[in-house]
Amino acid sequence: MSLTRFLERGRSLAERIPYSLLALVSRFAVASVFWRSGRTKVHGFSIREETFALFREEYRVPLLPPDLAAYMSTIAEHVFPVLLVLGFASRLSALGLLGMTMVIQLFVYPSGWPQHILWIGLLLPIIAQGSGILSLDHLAWGRMRSASKPQQSPIAAQ
Repeated sequence: MSLTRFLERGRSLAERIPYSLLALVSRFAVASVFWRSGRTKVHGFSIREETFALFREEYRVPLLPPDLAAYMSTIAEHVFPVLLVLGFASRLSALGLLGMTMVIQLFVYPSGWPQHILWIGLLLPIIAQGSGILSLDHLAWGRMRSASKPQQSPIAAQ
């Protein structure tokens, strides 16, 4: 087998990978990053005092009071990853995490761009193309589309 034929076969196989599988892997991967970060901010159902101290002394997000930023961040890092894994409100969740990533990149850890660009690379396809068929979004939107189609009466169909 020639090298060209071998490479063409490989490309043909790769092109058969469904977008829904790529989206599922991306959703789980980026959700894992933010979920684990969120878990470090809490103890049980309470936000740790160390979290508030981080937002006051190290993160210093502009335009938001540190305590409010700590609450918003902690809630977002728990809610958006769960929604992403379920594939529910995926575009909105991915957009929220993209916003958090941009705040982290621009105001908190500008030197962290090599890691942040990976998160952005996982989030953008979900924002652009949705969560795929392996999601609650697909189930919900599919039902809404079929419910909104006008039903043709059997007499009119003849």
